[in-house]
Amino acid sequence: MTERQKDRPWLMRTYAGHSTAEASNELYRRNLAKGQTGLSVAFDLPTQTGYDPDHLLARGEVGRVGVPVSHLGDMRRLFRDIPLDRMNTSMTINATAMWLLAMYQVVAEEQGADVTRLAGTTQNDIVKEYLSRGTHVFPPGPSLRLTTDMITYTVNHLPKWNPINICSYHLQEAGATPVQEIAYAMSTAIAVLDAVFASGQVPEERRGEVVARISFFVNAGVRFIEEMCKMRAFGRIWDRITQERYGIEDAKQRRFRYGVQVNSLGLTEAQPENNVQRIVLEMLAVTLSKDARARAVQLPAWNEALGLPRPWDQQWSLRIQQVLAHESDLLEYEDIFAGSRVVEAKVDALVTDALAEIARIEEMGGALAAVESGYLKSQLVSAHAERRARIEEGAERIVGVNCYESTEPSPLTADLDTAVLTVDPANEARVVRALHSWRDDRDEGRAQDALSALKKAAAGDANLFPATLDCVRAGVTTGEWCWALRDVFGEFRAPTGVSGAPLAVTAEAGTPLAAVRAKAARTAAELGCGALRLLVGKPGLDGHSNGAEQIAVRARDAGFEVVYQGIRLTPEQIVAAAVAEDVHCVGLSILSGSHAELVPDVLDRLRRSGVSPSASAGSGGPADTPIPVIVGGIIPPADAAALRAAGVAAVFTPKDFGITEIIGRIVDEIRKANELDPLEVPA
Repeated sequence: MTERQKDRPWLMRTYAGHSTAEASNELYRRNLAKGQTGLSVAFDLPTQTGYDPDHLLARGEVGRVGVPVSHLGDMRRLFRDIPLDRMNTSMTINATAMWLLAMYQVVAEEQGADVTRLAGTTQNDIVKEYLSRGTHVFPPGPSLRLTTDMITYTVNHLPKWNPINICSYHLQEAGATPVQEIAYAMSTAIAVLDAVFASGQVPEERRGEVVARISFFVNAGVRFIEEMCKMRAFGRIWDRITQERYGIEDAKQRRFRYGVQVNSLGLTEAQPENNVQRIVLEMLAVTLSKDARARAVQLPAWNEALGLPRPWDQQWSLRIQQVLAHESDLLEYEDIFAGSRVVEAKVDALVTDALAEIARIEEMGGALAAVESGYLKSQLVSAHAERRARIEEGAERIVGVNCYESTEPSPLTADLDTAVLTVDPANEARVVRALHSWRDDRDEGRAQDALSALKKAAAGDANLFPATLDCVRAGVTTGEWCWALRDVFGEFRAPTGVSGAPLAVTAEAGTPLAAVRAKAARTAAELGCGALRLLVGKPGLDGHSNGAEQIAVRARDAGFEVVYQGIRLTPEQIVAAAVAEDVHCVGLSILSGSHAELVPDVLDRLRRSGVSPSASAGSGGPADTPIPVIVGGIIPPADAAALRAAGVAAVFTPKDFGITEIIGRIVDEIRKANELDPLEVPA
């Protein structure tokens, strides 16, 4: 009996990067030695949002959620001893995608590589940044121009590179249903392709080359059957759009090419060992079906809800992929779901509903118009609110969170201080010193000339990639490149979607929300105001706003006046807003790990403004206005204790999934800070 011919495995990656270019390079080389077949680079938030490490907004964020890359020297160190012409590299970068790809190309040139052989992907999907991830910089029009220029440059000069990853991953984490995830991603792809073809930079006969280089990056949640059918629906719709709208006849160029990161924000802090089986189920959704199999897979680690994974945790996730690909018989068979009536019916329903939503967005003027109007964001906030309500009601069950909560002590988390990777707080100062040395040692005249040329190109209609390459070679920094474009294009603050979100939780008599509304109304009356006022603030560069938005919506539904100005605020701006709006409580949301730097700064500034953050802090005088501060995020227990000791009234982490209960706690903290008697009202 002859052995079946096995398919090639998908690319196996681990999303990684932290602290410094040197530390990340060491991690990459170790992972490659363990059998990883591609790289997936995580950049820190200053790099993603176009700030140098010494900028005010970068404080506390440098090297936290990824690697800081401020200039060509950092990029050289990041890929030291890694031959780029033999590597497939994915870079999760959007607003500054052109800049990072230009640095990658220059490093490859310095290695002596033929850049036409460079293979990999830059995410470069700015639309989803406006909707969910929050690392956008420029307005939609200029952002689309950067994307267009980069796509056309790569088609002509880096033909094996995927210049854009239409990314629905974060849409699902922001609440998108499968239909919304498909429709919004496809609408983004349409907007991008329309802009590329309208630019005149691609001849008619080369349209197929552009379409062939468009890739997608999706999320795979734990609803295994639905997720697998979603991927089949994605492929069918993409084939239809590329053939009917753009006239692409070559079936190979129309192929739906996607990579996947299985759901990270769906992982739980409670009983985190359960995350392993969640990760496996989510991986199967994008690998079992040959006709809808991912081209590249990266898995989170079991402890991502607790903090940064260690190398051992990342190795565990890599081994999960390797066992499936090399020990099982998965790759020996044709599509095992072909002919399934259940699967076909589900796929047909997803295709029909997604096409209807795509048509609705087209009627609004396309994806960018739907972003600017706030339609897409409000739809996501609403969908997320509905899902959170189902979890709180128990209609959607999460093992270890809202059911089967009893547990034995876990040896994996017996010592939480060593169960995750911690970034040395002194790392930021070292990175800043290195940045200053780089600026001191470069040819300043050449750098300024390159920046002037970039501005001139941006003010005209020339492709921006050549001017960007000149900036890289001249030693320009990430922040300088981005500020030059800010000077021409301006900045953009995306709609929050909070005001347009409908009521997701009922407030009829006897419901938990009704009880909290009553408690809030009575507290407001005792304080002599019309309604309690809550400021929801996101200090620093963390753009994961889903939790902040859900708190804002539920507080609004509980009768609060909510002040929510969106993401990327300095502590000074948050305190100024708290004082100007005369709020009763400040809620800070931070998921990037910068809480140890930013929260104490907010507390200190409040005290200097004549505000006592909590009645028990003991540092406010008799005339101080009491405004308790609460904090939510991925915060280890030791850090939570330190924040409470510094004056924070309450700390909430992912295990606190009951939003109505959190709002009730906020009312309690307001009463406590104002020395009102506790109310025996269930929340």
